[in-house]
Amino acid sequence: MTDTLTAHASAIFLPSPAPAQISLKLLQPEDYARWDAFVAQCPDATFFHRAGWQTVIEKAFGHRTWFYYAEAHGDILGVLPLAEIKSRLFGHSLVALPFCVYGGVAAISAEAKTVLSQAAQALAKTLKVGHLEYRSITPQEKDWHTKALYVTFRKAIDPDEETNMLAIPRKQRAMVRKGIKAGLTSEIDDNTDRFFYAYSTSVHRLGTPVFSRKFFRLLKETFADDCEIMTIVSPQATTVASVMSFYFRDEVLPYYGGGTHEARDVAGNDFMYWELMRRACARSYKVFDFGRSKLGTGAFDFKKNWGFEPQALHYEYQLHGAEALPDNNPLNPKYQLFIKMWQKMPIVLANLIGPHIVKNLG
Repeated sequence: MTDTLTAHASAIFLPSPAPAQISLKLLQPEDYARWDAFVAQCPDATFFHRAGWQTVIEKAFGHRTWFYYAEAHGDILGVLPLAEIKSRLFGHSLVALPFCVYGGVAAISAEAKTVLSQAAQALAKTLKVGHLEYRSITPQEKDWHTKALYVTFRKAIDPDEETNMLAIPRKQRAMVRKGIKAGLTSEIDDNTDRFFYAYSTSVHRLGTPVFSRKFFRLLKETFADDCEIMTIVSPQATTVASVMSFYFRDEVLPYYGGGTHEARDVAGNDFMYWELMRRACARSYKVFDFGRSKLGTGAFDFKKNWGFEPQALHYEYQLHGAEALPDNNPLNPKYQLFIKMWQKMPIVLANLIGPHIVKNLG
């Protein structure tokens, strides 16, 4: 599917670049290694700028993608991964990048950034989307609309394990020690089976639609060792919690995770994140990225309790066909009835229906 969608996009939606010395191109499979080499070195780039997201988004969800890159004299100067989501329920958008917490333009020159952003805006106009969206750690487009909804939590990992433990506030540290006393241990999985059980149980309890098994398999297959699954087990060898984490440069990012019904009694989730930090420390990783949370949610409070300080995320929107900013999130009052209904639905049915809903949320 990747080759077909990319070729179709290239034939129709490749605008002419502005500066003559910079050429604008669309990512092809033979460019993946060059693209990822640039992302690994570019200070503005994140794990979510990696080329593999094109494969994951197209194969898991069937969305069209446009992964633009700008180059001069054979050297890549900037990248901008984009995907289109077209839904009757949730609107029509072009996003950098859906299903990812970070995105936008990653470039090492102002000229390349201009070329890439102009290409995105031209594409948004051609596609007649409701809005174009960048998900950035730092501001990129000062004239666009913004929404103060999300924050991220990032903190340095000390080389010493005990120092990391003592940096956790006392009450939260007590929860970690509760998990340790309960005899919990961690195991690294080479498949997504136990992870999906823990994750799907957790999101069903929250009233949130689940992603498909296929999506998680593709993440693991595409990013290989940079996508790790760690499962927490009880002394009786039952699954307590599990987390899928991404590794990028010197950072670890726990991205999807959840606990079973047993997790609350033994502080399974608390132990899980400590164990991930402990393992990352032993492997000399330097940054623990606790990921995105919405203001005013339990996830926000949980991460604050670990001593992490929130850092505002700059999600920027350029309106095209839409007259207002999108509001597709669980805090929207109109979704409260849906959430309560979803929590009461049998989990087997929820896991069957959920992927058809969540693929259009982005």
